[in-house]
Amino acid sequence: QVQLMESGGGLVQPGGSLRLSCAASITISRFDEMGWYRQVPGNQREMVAVRYVGGIPDYADVVKGRFTIAKESGKNSVYLQMNSLSPEDTGTYYCHARDGGNDYWGQGTQVTVSS
Repeated sequence: QVQLMESGGGLVQPGGSLRLSCAASITISRFDEMGWYRQVPGNQREMVAVRYVGGIPDYADVVKGRFTIAKESGKNSVYLQMNSLSPEDTGTYYCHARDGGNDYWGQGTQVTVSS
């Protein structure tokens, strides 16, 4: 069974940075894509950033220029570097991976941006 394990969430002040990491129980090269989604209570889960194998990453307009998704060097994981955080970035961040027709989700990690 494929498992995705997020880490790196927490409380940060506006303007600060956080780095989320998503490790997989299988080699991530098997996935067609890996990405991060965000959900706040009462809203649908929305795409934040997606990394495609052999493709250009895709970002939500609201995070372009501030967030970066990439494979962690030497590790079987993908990270999301988040800079210039604002309260609007608050939410539960979920790691997602797709392997053919199969979708996998992590348990989620909370990010709170507040002074």
